[in-house]
Amino acid sequence: VRVASAALGGQGGGGRPDMAQAGGPDASKADDAIAAVRAALEAA
Repeated sequence: VRVASAALGGQGGGGRPDMAQAGGPDASKADDAIAAVRAALEAA
């Protein structure tokens, strides 16, 4: 979640052990956020 939020220009996300939510001010970078999450998951 934090990876996606950073790609969207957000400031983080998460904060709860049972749920994660985040966002950012630049929705036009949604494809970049998805690619960043995919890369992070593949690297894990």
